[in-house]
Amino acid sequence: MKLRQLHYIQEVAKRGLNVTAAADALFTSQPGVSKQVRLLEEELGVDIFVRNGKHIAEITPAGKRILEYTQRLLLEADNIRNIAEEFRETDRGELSLATTHTQARYALPKVIHGFRKAWPQVSLHLHQGSPQQIAKMAVEGTADFAVATEALEHFDQLVMLPCYHWNRSVLVLPDHPLAQKFGGPGNAAKMTLADIAAHPVITYTFGFTGRSKLDQAFAARGLKPDVVLTAVDADVIKTYVRLGLGVGIVASMAWDEKLDGDLVQLSADHLFEASTTHIGFRQGMFLRSYMVDFITRFAPHLSREMIEEIAEITEPDARQRRVTEIVSKLQMF
Repeated sequence: MKLRQLHYIQEVAKRGLNVTAAADALFTSQPGVSKQVRLLEEELGVDIFVRNGKHIAEITPAGKRILEYTQRLLLEADNIRNIAEEFRETDRGELSLATTHTQARYALPKVIHGFRKAWPQVSLHLHQGSPQQIAKMAVEGTADFAVATEALEHFDQLVMLPCYHWNRSVLVLPDHPLAQKFGGPGNAAKMTLADIAAHPVITYTFGFTGRSKLDQAFAARGLKPDVVLTAVDADVIKTYVRLGLGVGIVASMAWDEKLDGDLVQLSADHLFEASTTHIGFRQGMFLRSYMVDFITRFAPHLSREMIEEIAEITEPDARQRRVTEIVSKLQMF
């Protein structure tokens, strides 16, 4: 049994049983992958994949169990390499982040800027996607860290650490009725969900940037807003607010006083439950010094000792109780 063969079967499974796609990802040939998979199956004495002619149709029951252990073995192999690099080249390496547009555009720039100054020889790779895509990248090891707010049920296989709370703002043109009625100092606190629902709404696509809590807030009051446009990008939402298409509801961090001075920002903290952004990584992953530094820059309340403590808790309920303690002390972004 060779480590290369384990990489091959894991990649075939990851690529939807497409051997050609797996070979491309591994920078090798399709016949070479097929041959090594066959050799491994012969050595083990069981089939990992069910074949339909020359094509792989599905994973066998034995194959599913083998792939579970393969994933762990490959993670430990990565850990061994990372430990060696930590002692050989303490200030050099790579860090891959998977996140949504909102985090990449508004929450991460200052953190990344400071991190790059501290670790100039660490290459950063930023991947954007939906929460489901982000979770998949982190679980499969395509990304080291996942940064997300929504759909945390997709992140069960990761150690998720709470970073900060944030809430929403309503953005309108200066001549909009909501701006006229609630734009004065302190007046925004008087605005209700019914006031907002009386106008067309532009907000995030479902599954992005706390959209679920927005829908829940309206539904709890028996309201169904007229959502005329959705987008994953707050800048797109602001563009259509400027065109007069409707009332924008965005993460408060997405409003910039200088860049968005032509829009009126009305705080909606009193209308919606705050959302919590988390950063996650694979259970059992060795964190190099620069990885820990990145986490503590993004979430200063998390010390190395706290990160390691939570990562070592394997029982989900016990880990959640510890995380809940931290959440109660978080600050707003």
